[in-house]
Amino acid sequence: MKRNQGFTLVELVIVIVILGILAVTAAPKFLNFGTDAKVSTLNAVKGSLTSAGAMVYGKAVLASKQASATATLTNPAIDIVYGYPAATVVAVQAAVDIETAEWDISLETGPLVAIRAKNKAYVAAGAADFATTACQVTYAPAASATAKPVITVSIGGC
Repeated sequence: MKRNQGFTLVELVIVIVILGILAVTAAPKFLNFGTDAKVSTLNAVKGSLTSAGAMVYGKAVLASKQASATATLTNPAIDIVYGYPAATVVAVQAAVDIETAEWDISLETGPLVAIRAKNKAYVAAGAADFATTACQVTYAPAASATAKPVITVSIGGC
């Protein structure tokens, strides 16, 4: 006669408790989707700023305005600094085509534009005022005719 043996109830409960402990310790690492979304959004904004800057620079070269410290392109009107978009609300919004329904855009002190995502992922065009904001993209305009804008992504506080 064969004896069928299975797992006892105590063994099953112990396995379930161990799996529960593993799930509790590992789940937060895999379920941090909010931070991943903010970081991806900031990287997309950086890519958009880079691409838009290259297109504006190409248009400035065609208009022979790439060596000028300040100029304006037409259709659409974009203020430029050495061929790249200036750090103004209008220039950045026109170059990147930022939707105001998704982004809060405001002028800060100096030549600094703050672009804040309405989901609290922060983006800034400029430099010093947003150095302490940890979840941001900073856009500093070209400093000379041979320099490109400096675009930096900071994800520490996302």
